[in-house]
Amino acid sequence: MTQQGLVTTPFGRRTLSLGLIATQQQARAVEPAKTVHKWKVFQAITEARDKLGLPDRAIAVLHALLSFHQETTLTAGDPLIVFPSNEKLCIRAHGIAPATLRRHLAALVEAGIVIRRDSPNGKRYARRGMDGEVSLAFGFELTPLVARAEEFEALAAEVQAERRALRLARERVTLARRDITKMILLGMEEALPGDWQGLHGQYLALIGRLKRSANLADLEAIAGDLEGFSAEILKHLELFTNSPETSANESHSERHKQNSKSDLQESEPAFEKDRSDERQSDPETLEFSQTEQGREGEAAATRPSLGTPLPMVLEACPDILDYIPGQEGQGSDPLMSRPPSWAEFLKAAELVRAMLGISPDAWRDAVETMGQADASIVVAAILQKGDEVRFPGGYLRALTEKKREGQFSVGPILMALIGTKLKAMRGRKGLM
Repeated sequence: MTQQGLVTTPFGRRTLSLGLIATQQQARAVEPAKTVHKWKVFQAITEARDKLGLPDRAIAVLHALLSFHQETTLTAGDPLIVFPSNEKLCIRAHGIAPATLRRHLAALVEAGIVIRRDSPNGKRYARRGMDGEVSLAFGFELTPLVARAEEFEALAAEVQAERRALRLARERVTLARRDITKMILLGMEEALPGDWQGLHGQYLALIGRLKRSANLADLEAIAGDLEGFSAEILKHLELFTNSPETSANESHSERHKQNSKSDLQESEPAFEKDRSDERQSDPETLEFSQTEQGREGEAAATRPSLGTPLPMVLEACPDILDYIPGQEGQGSDPLMSRPPSWAEFLKAAELVRAMLGISPDAWRDAVETMGQADASIVVAAILQKGDEVRFPGGYLRALTEKKREGQFSVGPILMALIGTKLKAMRGRKGLM
């Protein structure tokens, strides 16, 4: 195929820029024998799209352009011009609108991903010689993908490294949060000397800095502060490790945990998925006291697979006690009465589900996705929220879908309800 001059200027009102000239110069300078795998280059561009300033739809358009090149490899010395019509491009780009297609083609040209080789009348076509081979083509040249392949791969590696660092920072934050909340809870449950409520307030102030859009520097700074705070609390707890109070047997400790009330809340939404994974793997939160195990002997199959303690659920959602026989009227202080069993709670949730008008289909989908325990906890939370949830069935379906995508766990809902209750209590005390 013949080369159309040193510089190809755009057709019509589109203007020439120094960036376009630089892209064409780079394409001319590449070694003719250089070959790359087009889909590997495409994958690198996909990874580095934010750094290249390319939206997702531009990536879809690039994929469509590459699909019109028959070979899986791109060689700089070969004809690398594709000339599909806008109509065919729209089809291969999954039905993209023509105006949107033109906008994203322009974005690919401006980013130096492809070169626009416009014909005299602006149409895309090819002329063939006597041998049937393409001798002249007008369309989009893919040579920049060959010329800049190493650059795209380096940008992709940089993005992957940033993503790994971000994941590690999130893990540090999650671990520090888990350690701090459990250590503060231990101090409160064992009635150890210390301003545990004040420490919890400091903890909430720290995690209040967490944002879903936090960048790496922010996350690392918060992780460092949380780890330092955790070390201070641990140092304080170590002062009491040899005290006589810590020599009680394990079964006593289990009963103490089961019947104690925690004022801890953790209401920010960040890292919900991490907390869900934590609860599933933490054996401490799956413990039942010997007394409760005796009551639930024949209902062991109904115990939850997740590690959400029942007293925490009842602390957050006391209204459901009105639907458990023997627990009516205990909503103001549910843990002062005989604690209900998980089997009783699950049975009450079934009753409340029907009362709220949640369809059997929505309920069945929630149970299959979340498990019966978490689905029942969500129903109890919906009951507790009252008029805040106008469409209980739709609300449950939305949370079920989030759970299916790994973006939901019951912990934040319970913590938010407990936090609301604590704020109301503080408000009442302030008025007295």
